[in-house]
Amino acid sequence: MTESEQNIKIVTTNRKAFHDYEIITRYEAGLTLVGTEVKSLRLGKAQLMDAYASVENGEVFLHNMHISQYDMAHRENHDPVRKRRLLLTKREIRKLWSASNEKGFTIVPLKVYFKGPYAKVEIAVARGKRSYDKRQAIAKRDAQREMERKVRGSDR
Repeated sequence: MTESEQNIKIVTTNRKAFHDYEIITRYEAGLTLVGTEVKSLRLGKAQLMDAYASVENGEVFLHNMHISQYDMAHRENHDPVRKRRLLLTKREIRKLWSASNEKGFTIVPLKVYFKGPYAKVEIAVARGKRSYDKRQAIAKRDAQREMERKVRGSDR
């Protein structure tokens, strides 16, 4: 395990995104947060269930990501579902903008994690799966599990 992999602490993942979308490309982005949001994230109080990203005026924003309010901060607390700016290079922003303007593509967050002292989010350009694609993926996963079970059972 390399040194950079040891400093990563995953806060939350969006498992539903892997079920509902076909992931095309992934990007790592920094998050612009206020102090109480960072403290709540360190406690693992975040949710990516209905979150998505959009490109607005040359900047990328993350919408509907829920970060619970920090219990120890009374008046200085943040809005749990506020729009948060993502930190990306201009080149990445241009790629995301062109991809999100194509029909059927969207930008979804996959996971939020700390890389050293910095909060990061992994976002992906994704295409929505149709229901028959989901059924095929489930059938393939079940067949793989069954094969692994039979292989394990024959070793004994």
